[in-house]
Amino acid sequence: MMSSEHLTCRWLLRLLAVLLKLCLTSSGPLRPLNGTDCTAKGPASYILVFTGHWSPQAFPKQYPLFRPPAQWSKLIAVSHNRHFHLWEEGAPAGTGVQSFAEIGVTVELMKAAKEARKRRHVGAMYRTAGIPNGIGHSSTELLMLPRSSLLSLMVKMIPSPDWFVGVDGLNLCEGNKWKQEVTIDLHPYDAGTDSGFTFSSPNFPTSPPENISKITSQMPNHPANSFYYPRLEELPPIASIKITQQSRSPGRHTPMSNHILPNSITPYRFSATPLDCEVSFWSSWGLCLGPCSRGGVRHRTRYILLRPANAGTPCPELEEQAECVPHSCMRRQ
Repeated sequence: MMSSEHLTCRWLLRLLAVLLKLCLTSSGPLRPLNGTDCTAKGPASYILVFTGHWSPQAFPKQYPLFRPPAQWSKLIAVSHNRHFHLWEEGAPAGTGVQSFAEIGVTVELMKAAKEARKRRHVGAMYRTAGIPNGIGHSSTELLMLPRSSLLSLMVKMIPSPDWFVGVDGLNLCEGNKWKQEVTIDLHPYDAGTDSGFTFSSPNFPTSPPENISKITSQMPNHPANSFYYPRLEELPPIASIKITQQSRSPGRHTPMSNHILPNSITPYRFSATPLDCEVSFWSSWGLCLGPCSRGGVRHRTRYILLRPANAGTPCPELEEQAECVPHSCMRRQ
């Protein structure tokens, strides 16, 4: 016959086993302790190529030709874990994002990333030179670590009130393997800190500030907006990034370099975006000269606000005439 001590011990062991099973079931799969889901055994080297597709054919409305012409700012990229966000759609823009999106200054943005690096939330920071045209390339080499396998980046559109393109938290690691190649089309975002509608709008602070939001062909829903194309379901990509893993020899430390473009870059070929003509409202009817009862006419006019492009709807008549009515006649003396 077993003693009471043995029975109590066996009962406690069974209870412990049940509790342990419940804990493992409710907690789900174990996650790495490095702030990401990456279990790769070593770092990975990539080359990142940013390509601008901002052309007057794809984006004909109010396309900036001078003072300044369409161009891209320097690219800012950060490798990090899930405890850091360079920017986030649906969230308010921080001081660094606002400063960069409005005037292209990176001081506050880099300051926040450096503070996060002290807490081991950020791995490294990268930048490329700006692109002086709407169409062009810039690139940099990345060294990604398992503890900071996420990549975020931003590029400001110049000129614009507070518009930019970017990526938020792209994970280059899948389980224990690094991705070989990633290509992403980029679309414009509004930082929510300036209320300008057009590329060259004067500074007009949004009060209170709004959350970061994606700009679409119909949002903001206003004809004055530079990206308002109601005939399109979605805007064509205004830029893209291509991230390609590079082979690294064991024991060989290749110095990081900037602006390295691959030998073969195939330019995007997008169909031209149709731009419909836009005209003003009619003016008031003018006065008539002549006998009202015998075929006198009066006129009104309107003018072109936006000329059509790329087979868009042509402009309607800009002048209209109608028979005079007695109360609008002016009799000759």
